[in-house]
Amino acid sequence: MAELIITEKPKSAQRIAQALSEGALKKDIYKKKISYYFITRKGKEIIVAAAVGHLFGLAEKTKKWTYPVFDVEWRPIYEVNRSAAFSKDYLDLLKKLSKDASVFTVATDFDTEGSTIGLNIVRFICKQKDARRMKFSTLTKPDLVNAYEKVSPTLDWGQANAGLTRHELDWYWGINLSRALTSSIKTAGMFKILSAGRVQGPALKILVEKEKEIKAFKSAPFWQVELTGETKNGEIRALHEKDKFWDEEEAKKIFKKTKGKDGAVKEIKKEEIRQNAPPPFDLTTLQTEAYRCLRTPPKQTLSAAQELYTSGLISYPRTSSQKLPPAIGYKKIIASLAKQKEYAVLCSKLLTASLKPNEGKKIDPAHPAIYPTGIMPKKLDKRESAVYDLIVKRFLSTFADTAIKESVSVKIDVNNEIFVARGLTTKVAGWHVFYEPYVRQKEEELPLLKEKDSVKNKKTELMQKETLPPKRYTPASIIRVLEKRNLGTKATRSEIIDTLFQRGYVHGTSIEATDLGIKLIETLEKHCPSIIDEALTRHFENEMEEISKNKKKNDEVLKEAKKVLTRILKEFKNKEKEIGSGLITATRETRQKENTVGSCPACKKGKLMMRKGKFGRFIACDQYPKCKTTFNLPNNGLIKTTDKICEACLHPMVSVIRKGKRPQIVCINKECPTKKTTEKIEKRKCPKCKEGNLVLRKSIYGSFLACDAYPKCRHTEQLGNRNKSGG
Repeated sequence: MAELIITEKPKSAQRIAQALSEGALKKDIYKKKISYYFITRKGKEIIVAAAVGHLFGLAEKTKKWTYPVFDVEWRPIYEVNRSAAFSKDYLDLLKKLSKDASVFTVATDFDTEGSTIGLNIVRFICKQKDARRMKFSTLTKPDLVNAYEKVSPTLDWGQANAGLTRHELDWYWGINLSRALTSSIKTAGMFKILSAGRVQGPALKILVEKEKEIKAFKSAPFWQVELTGETKNGEIRALHEKDKFWDEEEAKKIFKKTKGKDGAVKEIKKEEIRQNAPPPFDLTTLQTEAYRCLRTPPKQTLSAAQELYTSGLISYPRTSSQKLPPAIGYKKIIASLAKQKEYAVLCSKLLTASLKPNEGKKIDPAHPAIYPTGIMPKKLDKRESAVYDLIVKRFLSTFADTAIKESVSVKIDVNNEIFVARGLTTKVAGWHVFYEPYVRQKEEELPLLKEKDSVKNKKTELMQKETLPPKRYTPASIIRVLEKRNLGTKATRSEIIDTLFQRGYVHGTSIEATDLGIKLIETLEKHCPSIIDEALTRHFENEMEEISKNKKKNDEVLKEAKKVLTRILKEFKNKEKEIGSGLITATRETRQKENTVGSCPACKKGKLMMRKGKFGRFIACDQYPKCKTTFNLPNNGLIKTTDKICEACLHPMVSVIRKGKRPQIVCINKECPTKKTTEKIEKRKCPKCKEGNLVLRKSIYGSFLACDAYPKCRHTEQLGNRNKSGG
């Protein structure tokens, strides 16, 4: 009887099999699509096979559309979620292989999700009460061999039980709150599926509070007096030392006093600022830096990092740690990175020095900070390559010297009024060299000056400005806030924010709560505030932490959760109609706003609205039948309104978002001058069907060639690219 090693993903299975095999690696393929491996190690037969993420999910035992409901069970994920139908073959393969195994080893990711996946496979497929557990942070051969040699005789029950509890809690909150909200709006006279979740509600509340703060903000005017001076070594700009004047008359007085008056340098102060190297990445700082430097959304950063991990290029990304233990072998990793030409020069500088990383405060008992393994990348897409470069340079910079900047403050006396100019320059680049081009560098070099130098007044300017409202959260900054408030987990926070976008509660790169999102929070705050209680959510996060440390049983936490949720839902049910009425108004207002494209260019009175018809989506004037203006829309992709107007034809523009592609801002007018072609079109037969002719067509994107036998033949060609065809 053989040993069965169970991995979380197919790529992991391949890497583990290659690392542990002491002889030839034998691969078999199940149903012509799923690879699994037979290896021998120290004379022992081992089978390595993969799951494909979660193979089991929670479902209601007896489905009745009511709430509250707590009667759940674990079922194969393909029975719970239709889109997971592909997982059935993986489940069947593991079931088949487990019959011939006597030893079971779980080698899924070492975190709560990986442990939950492993436990469910062990108990539901392998029919075992326990199994061995491998723990590793990289999918490199040394780490995997070490993990296998030091395998734990039992599962990591703390993490596994915490994972099971989290899934049940999220199911309780998600299904019950979503049913309650949907039922409330139905009771008030409209059908619309609404959703809420255990962390989703408090997260939305944070965004709504920020939106209300921005809307309540009243800008205040202030004035600044600026001097543009000429010195013997160059121009200098300085503000009056008071900076902001809240009294216009006072500012005018200073302006009149100093206008046209020359000055002299009164004082020069220099200060050395030491900037320590940055700590290595944990997941949150990786996501926030990737957004700042690459404009990659947090969810996509995690996806790219996960792919880099399963390819063996970086360590496990879902970590909270900012520590790099010496055991990972700093010198060995840097020596390996030196073989990659883009990092060779940087690595050579470090290999001659003493290697000690500048670590941060965050600790994760399961994994170290994110670091590159040194393995040479082969095929990376653009996003993966960018995230990999960011991780490598962050890792290298943690070992580099302190950067030193010099801050200079120059005081200029102009008719007994003091103006101040500030400069900042880099004296010693240190770790900045290693972290380029991702360093935040703002240099302001002042001309070389000494005290009593004269400053000729080129211009004195009185500037009126206004205070600015608070900034909205970005997809990255909101994740930092959720982490700080202990809401959600490092692996789920980006998914939670993504869900808020999908539900229409928020929108925009600079996250703005929609009318629906605001009204939902306002309604719940008024009638049932417990649903969005941040303290309650944080309480259960702490409870799950206790479970993971084996200090608490999951049964007592679930019992408490049922009791709390039953009380909340009873309170909700008593006010169901009032809650629904408030949500109906917000839903209609949001729908109206989202579908308004702009003013009608034909009648000048109506509004262009997005509609759905028998033949798909289109835009029409709301003054129909008086105004019959319409515009076609593509039937693929998500269409969103914008506030942009086409400069060429003054028609509104919309955003078209298609999977895997950048959003396109396009004019709705297919006759727009920017879409017309000057290319000479010769008559040709369709190269696909050989029967129809290629004719010129126009769409929202511009002109193109298409077969006139459509819809029988769907061949298309872009102008200027005759070899491209579409189906």
